Amino acid sequence: MKQLFAKKPLAMLLEEMKGENRLRRILGPVALTSLGVGAIIGTGIFVLTGVAAHDKAGPAIIISFVISGLACVFAALCYAEFASMVPVAGSAYTYAYATLGEMFAWIIGWDLILEYAVASATVAHGWSHYFQDFIGIFGLKIPLWATRAPFDFNPVTGLMAPTGTVIDLPAIIIAAVITIILVKGIRESASFNATMVIIKLVIVFFVIIVGAFYINTANWTANFAPYGWSGISFFGKTIMGQTGLGGAPVGVLAAAATIFFAYIGFDSISTHAEEAKNPRRDVPIGIIASLLLCTVLYIAVSAIITGMVPYDKINIDAPVSNAFKQIGLPWAQLIISFGALAGITSVLLVMMLSQPRIFLAMARDGLLPKNVFGSVHEKYRTPWKSTILTGIFVAILAGFLPLRILAELVNIGTLFAFVIVCAAVLIMRRTHPEAERPFRAPWVPFVPVAGILTCLLLMFSLPEENWLRLLIWLAIGFVIYFGYGRKHSVMHEYIESHEHESVHK
Repeated sequence: MKQLFAKKPLAMLLEEMKGENRLRRILGPVALTSLGVGAIIGTGIFVLTGVAAHDKAGPAIIISFVISGLACVFAALCYAEFASMVPVAGSAYTYAYATLGEMFAWIIGWDLILEYAVASATVAHGWSHYFQDFIGIFGLKIPLWATRAPFDFNPVTGLMAPTGTVIDLPAIIIAAVITIILVKGIRESASFNATMVIIKLVIVFFVIIVGAFYINTANWTANFAPYGWSGISFFGKTIMGQTGLGGAPVGVLAAAATIFFAYIGFDSISTHAEEAKNPRRDVPIGIIASLLLCTVLYIAVSAIITGMVPYDKINIDAPVSNAFKQIGLPWAQLIISFGALAGITSVLLVMMLSQPRIFLAMARDGLLPKNVFGSVHEKYRTPWKSTILTGIFVAILAGFLPLRILAELVNIGTLFAFVIVCAAVLIMRRTHPEAERPFRAPWVPFVPVAGILTCLLLMFSLPEENWLRLLIWLAIGFVIYFGYGRKHSVMHEYIESHEHESVHK
């Protein structure tokens, strides 16, 4: 029991940065902010906007983005405080180890593996769809057998059904290409991501500036919140507000729960704290700047789209490009589709870049095999073995599992991580008030408590099957922890050595 709740001393965390096995520090505040924007702006702005406006909120989607952004700000401020205190790889896993103990650290680390790996596979699916859509503009097609996963969920029968295909080949190819870039080095990865971010920001500003000339304010004023202002559920059962198709809640708050996941990504910046030039300053800047920039862009784009097209006429598959097509600007579809492709590419890169850093932190602590997950390339200074394994895993998931199954696995893990980080800030303020905090989250305890409550509200708004999947994943994790991690834990050796010293004394 002593080991399960053993907390990793801050001194031990900071000592790890001095070893030969650390990563290369080359990322400044602009590069870190770019990574955050790269992770956040993608499927959220090009897809989720349409789904949430059409099915859950109408033009009031603008308010939903404000609510979701506010919930993320609470968590982001807590992430920024920890990242400045403990500038090593590992993100929420490392923070949990320092405040809550080894058991909670393992739970959150295993949870982050689920978040980043499955999110990567989900985004690879989205990339495949947009790529096939993009080349279709030029009359090109991929053979049917290579276009999608071999089976999919049929919502009519409630059963899995064959699709008549063999594999999603474009998803596998993009996962392989990104893996090669990531193994090559963080500088190359950051440069590639920066290029993709510039392209998609240009497209997003194009949508905002050009679309502003085609806004019909009647689309906003006629029925601003057609589904109401609430929409809260508990384990999938609506307890406040209207109910839509399938019994799911609808309304402004229900839409906020849906589009909250469009913000996933800013937390990935904290996984790169060990590669920041001046992590105590640059990581908080990157986290907060990327989140604020993306929140403003999300609100602007949702306002433009719902102003251009009546909410019930928004295309849920390609809301942005289709809106321009509906108002008589089909040429804009090509430009926007290209921007969406670049945007999703950068999301995939940052997600697959973050995953091996979690493996690295857990391997350093002995919870995973060091010779595989803790191996850093001598020349490139990247965790190359775990990067390749991540690429293989993502390619298999994206190539053979349908999008619906993958997407539903991501959401709950992210919210769980946010709750842990907010709680950890409260604990550290009480247990280590003397610790140096280059960045301090303001208005404590209000900010972390507000972060915990808003994230729990959104977690309980998710369907109950999401909770079941999370419990199954955690059960698998416990088998690995008690079978391997607990026995090889660095903290286990640390505790034993201190107990031997006490006995001798």
